[in-house]
Amino acid sequence: MKPVPTIDAHHHIWRLADLPWLSGPQVPRIFGPYQPICRDYPISEYRSDTTGCDIVKSIYIQTNWPAGQSFDEARWVQSVADEAGWPHANVAHADLADPDAGSLLKRLADLPATRGIRQQLHWHENPQYRFAPRPDVMKDADWRRGLARLSDHGLLFELQIFASQMTDGAELARAFPDTMFVLEHAGMLEDMSPAGWQVWRDGMAALAQCRNVNVKLSGLGTFFHACRDDVIGPIVKETVALFGADRCFFGSNFPIEKLWTDYGTLYRTFRNAITHLGEAEQVAILHDTAARLYRI
Repeated sequence: MKPVPTIDAHHHIWRLADLPWLSGPQVPRIFGPYQPICRDYPISEYRSDTTGCDIVKSIYIQTNWPAGQSFDEARWVQSVADEAGWPHANVAHADLADPDAGSLLKRLADLPATRGIRQQLHWHENPQYRFAPRPDVMKDADWRRGLARLSDHGLLFELQIFASQMTDGAELARAFPDTMFVLEHAGMLEDMSPAGWQVWRDGMAALAQCRNVNVKLSGLGTFFHACRDDVIGPIVKETVALFGADRCFFGSNFPIEKLWTDYGTLYRTFRNAITHLGEAEQVAILHDTAARLYRI
């Protein structure tokens, strides 16, 4: 494969002491047993993991520090970036329904690395897959009032939802045309049956009609706990066909994916999934789209 400077638009670094969901008793989670990652994952290890994979920049995604510590997390990420030069951008957390969300967003936006906000909205009838308290948080007037403040600071919103929520997601994107949205994990396809594929495909087509929705091609091993060509390839191919390469980009989801693969294998598998595309399209997915969206 021809080397291409690549931006990893979805990775985490963390300190175990700041993450009660890792440091406490293990409970069933979407990515299976996770004891191997219940430890510090510093930027130095991430850089070592990516050796030989042409990764030139990276974007940190919030990792759910305890309530009330969203700014503390972002400030810590900024300190790592200032010291190490990595990561190059940060997607922070904010509870957009909080009456004081506007104040927090201003403080976050004042940090040089901040480029967006993620508040996980995904809800599933399977409790193990569920994160949000209900499927329709994005319809709440108070929550939307907070979302409206993102455009004041030029921040994007990372939208993490399942296929069953995509109709509401498309309506949300239409209601906020001045906000850029990034769909996490290519829509989190968890049901690989023909019916499951069709629900996902219909939802993705609705989202693709919204020009302010982009797709992060990440976390594609989440529901299978494996790095598989037969899973990653079809999802990537269909997503790019719907959205176009200029609205799609690569993300590793490391170190979560480290539970079942190494970075080199993940990167090569992803590169294999886009070989059917022209060189300009591959460069867009590996670098240019993320560079534009996250301004790095």
